[in-house]
Amino acid sequence: MESTHALEALGALAHAIRLSVFRLLVQAGHEGLAAGRIAELMEIPASSLSFHLKELHRAGLLSSRQDGRSIIYMARFETMNALLGYLTENCCGGNPCSPLSNCAVAPELQL
Repeated sequence: MESTHALEALGALAHAIRLSVFRLLVQAGHEGLAAGRIAELMEIPASSLSFHLKELHRAGLLSSRQDGRSIIYMARFETMNALLGYLTENCCGGNPCSPLSNCAVAPELQL
């Protein structure tokens, strides 16, 4: 992932509603959720949700498909994984690690 794409994705996620919507769609899995159901679960008006879905879609974090009269939104797991990979590619001195491991961060870089 290039830094410009990472910045777009991080910028889209840097809003409480969009982050919550994205997390909800990650939990929904590959089946996704209809826009109306997302609005219902998030307790936000459809017009507000539409704006946030557009921003997430523009950043490549969501995909959508038509299902009758509904639009189903799904998290794009490949983009999410690419972003996570971009953020952690230099973790542990370039050695593979997982979020659950104890990363060997250089002492001078520890907070």
